[in-house]
Amino acid sequence: MDEIKISEVKGEEQTSGLQFFEGRVQAGFPSPAQGEYADTIDLNRALITNPAATFCARVIGNSMVDAGINEGDLLIIDRSITPQDGNIAVCFIDGDFTVKRLSVRDDGIYMTPANAAFPEMKVQEDSDFQVWGVVSHIIKKV
Repeated sequence: MDEIKISEVKGEEQTSGLQFFEGRVQAGFPSPAQGEYADTIDLNRALITNPAATFCARVIGNSMVDAGINEGDLLIIDRSITPQDGNIAVCFIDGDFTVKRLSVRDDGIYMTPANAAFPEMKVQEDSDFQVWGVVSHIIKKV
């Protein structure tokens, strides 16, 4: 089972805005830059809705690669979001943390990997299971 390391996002510590390019960046044919660095962006404010319930985790393993989650990625996890079928969530099961897609079915809850090399796992009734939080953002190093 893949593991993740959990660390808390500290609230209003020292914020430092990054320069923010107002124009959009084309992913197709290039176009001339139409904006300037008109403002700054605070990534804490842009990515975190509820700091008191938000944590970060570094991904270890590759069970979610087909969902675009790779080893070393940083997950932003919001514990205030109510988990729903289809969410990618950090789950605590029988003493371990894992990140999987939730699948709620008539016969129970499943944790579904996004990699065909890993089996889907049905949450057994006697398992110590908790949806610890819903993944709201993925930060990647390129």
